[in-house]
Amino acid sequence: MKTHISLTKSLKAMATLVIGASLLFSTGAPASGQILNNIARRAKNAAETKIMMGADRAVHNTLDKAEKSVEKGVKNAAGNSSAKKSKSSAASVPEGRSGGSKVKGSGTTWYVSTNGSNKNDGQSPETPLKNVQKALDEASDGDLICVAEGNYTGTLDQGFIEITKYVSLVGGYNEDFSERDPYSYKTYIQTNPSHVSKNGTKASINLEVTGSRNKVVMVDGFSVDRGEQALYCAPSDDPVAGWPEGCLTGRKLMVGDSPSVKTVGGAAQERQCVTGHVEGHLIIRNCVFANAVYFGIQLMSKGGDWEVYNNVFVANNYSSCRIDSMTRDANECYVDFHHNTVLFSWCRDKIMEDMGYGYEFMARVDSDVHDNIFGCSNLGALSFAHHDSNKQVDALRKINVVDNQFFMNVADMIIPSQSFMWLHVRCDEFEDVDGINESGNVEMTDEDFVAKINQPYLKGFANLEKVSSSNYNANSAANQVRRAFGINQQGTEITRVSMFANKYPFFEAYDLFGALEGCGAQIL
Repeated sequence: MKTHISLTKSLKAMATLVIGASLLFSTGAPASGQILNNIARRAKNAAETKIMMGADRAVHNTLDKAEKSVEKGVKNAAGNSSAKKSKSSAASVPEGRSGGSKVKGSGTTWYVSTNGSNKNDGQSPETPLKNVQKALDEASDGDLICVAEGNYTGTLDQGFIEITKYVSLVGGYNEDFSERDPYSYKTYIQTNPSHVSKNGTKASINLEVTGSRNKVVMVDGFSVDRGEQALYCAPSDDPVAGWPEGCLTGRKLMVGDSPSVKTVGGAAQERQCVTGHVEGHLIIRNCVFANAVYFGIQLMSKGGDWEVYNNVFVANNYSSCRIDSMTRDANECYVDFHHNTVLFSWCRDKIMEDMGYGYEFMARVDSDVHDNIFGCSNLGALSFAHHDSNKQVDALRKINVVDNQFFMNVADMIIPSQSFMWLHVRCDEFEDVDGINESGNVEMTDEDFVAKINQPYLKGFANLEKVSSSNYNANSAANQVRRAFGINQQGTEITRVSMFANKYPFFEAYDLFGALEGCGAQIL
């Protein structure tokens, strides 16, 4: 199914409405306290839907037991919020500004630094390894891998890492591992044009971890930027370039694009930030996923409870986060997607007719989507278009959409219509969408948040224009010959856009943590 969309006037109107609105939120409790309050409220609501918040409970044997443990854990955490205790179901896993020296995993702790050496044993802050992949290969299930700030591009600088065990990969440490702050000590994979011939079909982070529903694999504070390796039109006033003034590049080039202007970057390869297959309890948090040509996160679940929270997604094509089920039955895959900031989810190509989603509700995946910011989606912030062919299984799927804020999306949700078109649904219409439980979803009116977005990029999106033109000459020599041989006539169609998936400044994406108190990605 495809839909044809016109963006020009509607986006300008939305931009005027949002940017010119008055300040809605006043200063209140600390952001971490607000999250805990939301958790306490939602823990009570979860009993009605039997969809539990994974961020506050252990992997459960029964839903009833899990509900009791959640309520107890929330009370304890709320009483000690100033200590910034982890809300993860893996209580020993570090989060936010936890002191590096205090972090202990259930197994061996490994240390990695760009100044380390693979000749070291990697088991103390004084003897760190150099490569993350070396630590991943040496580690066993239950181990913790602590990574200092810097850019890690894999073994022999191939541009990717592979996780095949139930380990916790935790970035954001300073050089001597005495402090952890993933928003200041940035740990990431940022590939460049030299990696085009090195990483093949690999995503930046590849997860192939199966075998247990009860074990934990975690990626925490380890970000990905694919903008340096992607291919863009060079900045130019030529309309072919699709360059809003002040942006880093012109429009992104997808596979098959061959513009008549200069280009910058690597190649038009379809690669994700994160991909793979996982069974068990997956946690992805405190990360930035930017400028992916083909999904920010695209994963297949073989069953288990997953948490994707406190991340920033920006300028990714196709979808910022898509998680599919590989299980046969309903209610075996659960995703708690919360407190993420999801901006500029771009369509499949510059024609802008399909994809372009923030989060996709996939068949046989239960989802709890709450307290997120979804902004500037090129088609839909949420996609509720995928349904199971087995109607009985599909009817058992549980979806909560609660307390999210929406900002200048072409649509806040996309759902199928009775024809071959999509329905564009606003957040105030969610109550009329069958198959979801929803409440508290609103359009954002916070000026301070808007100011944290890269302004040339936002302005370019707000003034986005798409112009299509066709050229067909029935009397051309080529078409006369084609008619004589009974071959289809030939013409040309040109689509030009003022902007499309241009590169977003990677390090500016970190400014979006804590940009809106209590909603979206926070500084914990």
